[in-house]
Parts: sequence; structure tokens; C-alpha cells
Amino acid sequence: QVQLVESGGGLVQAGGALRLSCAASGRTFSRVPMGWFRQTPGKEREFVAAISWSGSSTYYADSVKGRFTISRDNAKNTQYLQMNSLKPEDTAVYYCAARASPYGSTLYMRESEYNYWGQGTQVTVSS
Repeated sequence: QVQLVESGGGLVQAGGALRLSCAASGRTFSRVPMGWFRQTPGKEREFVAAISWSGSSTYYADSVKGRFTISRDNAKNTQYLQMNSLKPEDTAVYYCAARASPYGSTLYMRESEYNYWGQGTQVTVSS
């Protein structure tokens, strides 16, 4: 059974930092593109960041560029999202996502392009 499990969410003050982790199991994700999305109540899930299977290419939403860093450790089947200079508007449930198709250099930013999802982890930034 394929599973993506996020961790690292929590409550932090504005200007603080959090590091989210996404541990994959059930198959090897070391060769597939992955990404992070977030969702607030009443809104659609929005793209945050994407990373290629090798980790050599990354892409960010304008709203987090320069503050968030996506990375991965393929030996551990885990991807990360380092979030610095957090703002109250970053408050959301953060989801880890992975594609089923391996390799390729394309980065994916649409929810429909991902096949596997984690259950989400809450990030709350207080002002």
C-alpha cells in the first residue's frame, strides 16, 4: 500500500520557521517528481513547490519564493519543505504529493498531475 505521511506542522509565530517532512512507503519514490500543496478552508488546494526526481530542479509559487525551500533525500524516500519567514497567510493544511511516472525533467504544478497524496499536516502562523 502506497503511503505518504507528512510531519513537522504546528503553531509558530510570524517570522518563525518550520520544516515539513514527507515520508514515502509502499513503493520507491526516489525516481518520481514530487511536490507540496496547501489548502485553507473554503479555498481550492494551491501549489506551493515542486522538485524533480533527482532534486536538481525546483519551482516555487510566487507567494513562497525566497522563503521556502523544497528538497529530497532519495536514500530515505523522503522529501522536505523548509519554511522560513513565515507569515499568517501561510496558515494552511500542507499536503505532500508524488507522481506515479518516474524520471523526466518536467516539474508539475497542477493538482491533477499528481497520483499520490498524504493526509496533510496543519501549519498555523500567528501574528
